[in-house]
Amino acid sequence: RRRRRRRKRLGISQAGRLALPSAARAPALQASVKEGGTMVHIGDLPEDILLDLLSLVPGRDLVLNCRLVCSQWRELVDAAALWKRKSQREGYLPPGQDGNIPDWRTFYFLCTLKRNLIKNPVAEAGFNYWNLDSNKRDKWKIEEQLGADGQVQKVFVTSYRLCMKHQLINLKDEGYWDELMDQTKPDIVVKDWYAARYDCGCQYRLDVKLLSVDHIVLAEFSPPAVVIEQWSDAEWHEISHTFHNYPSGVRYIYFRHGGKDTQFWAGWYGVRVTNSSITIGPEVAS
Repeated sequence: RRRRRRRKRLGISQAGRLALPSAARAPALQASVKEGGTMVHIGDLPEDILLDLLSLVPGRDLVLNCRLVCSQWRELVDAAALWKRKSQREGYLPPGQDGNIPDWRTFYFLCTLKRNLIKNPVAEAGFNYWNLDSNKRDKWKIEEQLGADGQVQKVFVTSYRLCMKHQLINLKDEGYWDELMDQTKPDIVVKDWYAARYDCGCQYRLDVKLLSVDHIVLAEFSPPAVVIEQWSDAEWHEISHTFHNYPSGVRYIYFRHGGKDTQFWAGWYGVRVTNSSITIGPEVAS
């Protein structure tokens, strides 16, 4: 019985969790704490200090839990000042002036979600996560060679017949809920790297589609095939495209690339590809 009374006095539920005081209980708790002269109720803290404390709470907890505590906390969680402060605390800073950020909460969540959505982009896991659409003759192969940054890395290599592979990205599975995509329409940035051998010509292809829930194409980037002639410099080339202000309803991203050699040589003399990426969200200062 003594233990139960102590748990109740500390605000601990039977399940062992610290129970936050409700809005109705807060004044009583505030008065009793003030009588001792050693502490004040959290609701009596200056707003600036309370914003600092709330900025330490994980974003999802702010929206799903803290916002429900009382009207004061709801107003603070809904305020741009909290999300701006939280973004700054966690290093999510827009390049240049911040006056172009219309919604700091959306900006914060997009920053936390931002990452490369292409899985296994540099062949560290073999062909895992890739669907091999065209894999003819000598087929795809993985080799090690100098990458665009001068470091040895693994690359995907094509042969003398067309080799193509793709990934289909489910945005909801990656954390991008429907309202976020439809209302905000964050930039979708696609990048890929390709190179030829110096002694053999090759062809490179890229096809990226934004798809609806029924796989209807809403936007597309399909540049003409790139042909690199024999005896080239074998340098790495980056191709990039940003989808802006696309139609509502984007639920999937289809990424497909590959190519072949143009000399029809047996073996793996076709285009090399590596370090593919798809990112969603705003730019941040480095």
